Amino acid sequence: MTVTDAFAYAISGLLTIQAVLRVKSALNGRRRERSLWGAFAALAVSWLCRTSAVNNLLDATGTPDLGFLVKHATAIIGICVLLRYVTAVYADADADVRRSARISAVVHRIAARASVGTIAVMTTAFFFLLDPPDTSTLFFLERHEGDLGLPIYMGLFYLYMGAAAAVCAVQWGGAARTTPVRSVRIGMLLMSSAMVLAVLYVLLRTAFVVAITVTTVSDSTSQTQEALTDSLLYLFSLLWGIGAIAPVSRAASERYRAVRNLLSLHWLWKELAMAAPDVVRHRPSRLFARLPLVGQALDTFRDVFASPDASLLVRLNRYTVDIRDVIFELRRRAPADLVERARDHAQSVPDDLHGTEIRAEALWIRSALLCEGPATPDKPAPLAPYPFDPGTDPRHEVPHLRAVAAAYSRIRKSEARALLTRTAADYT
Repeated sequence: MTVTDAFAYAISGLLTIQAVLRVKSALNGRRRERSLWGAFAALAVSWLCRTSAVNNLLDATGTPDLGFLVKHATAIIGICVLLRYVTAVYADADADVRRSARISAVVHRIAARASVGTIAVMTTAFFFLLDPPDTSTLFFLERHEGDLGLPIYMGLFYLYMGAAAAVCAVQWGGAARTTPVRSVRIGMLLMSSAMVLAVLYVLLRTAFVVAITVTTVSDSTSQTQEALTDSLLYLFSLLWGIGAIAPVSRAASERYRAVRNLLSLHWLWKELAMAAPDVVRHRPSRLFARLPLVGQALDTFRDVFASPDASLLVRLNRYTVDIRDVIFELRRRAPADLVERARDHAQSVPDDLHGTEIRAEALWIRSALLCEGPATPDKPAPLAPYPFDPGTDPRHEVPHLRAVAAAYSRIRKSEARALLTRTAADYT
């Protein structure tokens, strides 16, 4: 494998991973999600066509340099879809970017029509204007040096690529200044910088195509040009790929935190939900309850990852709401002095891992779950005091409930039963 192949496989792999990760959002999402997926997929194919293995496979069809035509055509498709993504982003934005949105929409309409014509003319030039290639060299420009069809073929490609890159550079650069999210802003800046390098790449390549059409250049000049422009190509492709990943990394981090929080809260949520199944929105899974050893783990996995909620964050919000709603119902069962008993017990039995208030809250919940319902259901019982207040902000409520869930898991039922039978005098 050559160094060129290694770079091509690395960049294609980066783009392919992005396309695979976005399949679900492309199927279920809006135009912008589908457009970004299409751009990644098309550009991944384009980069694969730069490798020797794919080129040899396409040459085996009997058409020399077919890999170059496929590479250029898929690159144009990827660029066109990328412009469609830029248009979709501005269409979903606020009214402050109306001018940018109009520019993006006009450019995309022109690019969509131009892409079809560009590919058609390039294909015609490839089959009817280019002479048989000089296969002694690996580079497409050197293979067709002196061909009158080369400026037409490559000129169209570079014109399309350069115009699209310039539009993306301006639009993404402007969007980076107004984006409040740091990771998205960094991604926009990286992608804008990548498009600036793409414009420079196009200018250098265009100048070289003109030069080899009107005159003969030395081998050293040709090799220097290839090394310089290929370096620019690898650099702007990597910058664009990394820039596209930057916003995704924030989403991935949020999903990771949501999963960690859900797993931490699951045991507490499940016990409360099973105690008051009519209160929660979705009951805990019992599908695998009869399976030994793995049943509980499979039900937990189903509750956390396969619930009908729209997202993990929505599921986490549902868990916190369910916990609070069931606790409210438990206040109808619990003794009025259960808070004092729980606090006294928490102070008499120190816990190095959790504070007194956290352990007292966990004791209250564990004990209240053992209490029977009111003797006369039609007559509501007075609510027992519950002075533990983590706040309504998820940034404070979720960590608080995680701490309560951790303390809850360390309390045995026998300890909760004993708490219910004791009086405040037992702790003095």
